[in-house]
Amino acid sequence: MVAGADGRMGRALIRAIAEADDLSLSAALLITAHPELGKDAGTMAGTTALDVTLTADPLAAITQADAVLDFTAPAFSVELAGLCAQARIVHVIGTTGFSEDQNEKIRAAARHAVIIKSGNMSLGVTVLADLVRQAARVLAAYDVEIIELHHRMKADAPSGTALLLGEAAAQARDVQLKEHAVFSREGHTGARQNGAIGFASVRGGTVIGEHHVILAGPSERIELSHVAEDRAIFAHGALVAARWGQGRKPGLYGMRDVLGLDQLR
Repeated sequence: MVAGADGRMGRALIRAIAEADDLSLSAALLITAHPELGKDAGTMAGTTALDVTLTADPLAAITQADAVLDFTAPAFSVELAGLCAQARIVHVIGTTGFSEDQNEKIRAAARHAVIIKSGNMSLGVTVLADLVRQAARVLAAYDVEIIELHHRMKADAPSGTALLLGEAAAQARDVQLKEHAVFSREGHTGARQNGAIGFASVRGGTVIGEHHVILAGPSERIELSHVAEDRAIFAHGALVAARWGQGRKPGLYGMRDVLGLDQLR
């Protein structure tokens, strides 16, 4: 099932499922009443008709599904997590911008459902975060700055991906990101604080997503970057996660689990 089927990612997910040989779309869910309601999901997404009618009834949609692919909004994702817990099915969450209270509700739902949650479903970004983790650990005295660029319609800042990368650096240095993150600088700020993890957000045009992690040390600088050229990469990663989640024990997982990065140590 695809939640938020009328959104940019929802349409990309429907097209990706239509192209997959081993998957089929069970339901396509709209968050609210929409002019497309009742129409065919495949036609709406710009692919062939899939004989799946767009619906606004989450409970009915979930009863038909083995997995929910969810790039919607935090409050709706929390609602879906509870329904997935009741149905004991896989919930892939690509939504960002959760509050701590919402994250706690998702953790509670994960006691009964396989929930795979990530600030970015791209396989490349998952590997980038692992590289950031390694670099931040080895170069523990280097300053970390994260610059992210997104389209003008992006609702949250910093992006979930930027926070994911910041968390990777913080975990590598055994510190809490919330205690070391610097989200804005203006005026006479004084010298940079040791151990700070800086963020800068740029919004404009139709940029899908760019993330640059800078580790700046004495007389040298390392830059690790990822550029998204098509939303299909996020849809592809979400499908990989949905496949991986089938038959797993309930729990809260991330894309590092899906790719088995811990096993490569």
